Amino acid sequence: MVGMAILQPVVALAAWTMVMWLWMYVTRIPAMSAAKVDPDRLVLDPDVSLDALLPPQVQWKAHNYNHLHEAPTVFYAVALVLAMIGAGDGLTAQIAWAYVLLRVAHSIVQATVNKVMVRFVLFALSSFCLVGLVLHAALALF
Repeated sequence: MVGMAILQPVVALAAWTMVMWLWMYVTRIPAMSAAKVDPDRLVLDPDVSLDALLPPQVQWKAHNYNHLHEAPTVFYAVALVLAMIGAGDGLTAQIAWAYVLLRVAHSIVQATVNKVMVRFVLFALSSFCLVGLVLHAALALF
């Protein structure tokens, strides 16, 4: 079907988000147990957070999982629009793949070494890809 190649990177990013979800819990649950964190106390006391109770390296995965629900939501929406109007093939799909690869690289950096400037460069590059996809969709629709 014409314009549907862009759906592959959509599914790939969704799958990567699930990988980060798993990595977050595989890391976080043992850390919470070791720190003797009472989850019920967390919901009752707004001054207590896991950021204060768990090591930063554990929280990096959770922070990244949250990040995968921010800017990528625009990616999902615009990619679906491009697929629906038959404009999701060729260069558009390649830009979408670049976006996904940059977001995966961003996740790996944030979840492991968490070098802010490296993350920033990866985020900026992925944002340029996202801007390109949005512009393509706008030009095709308007």
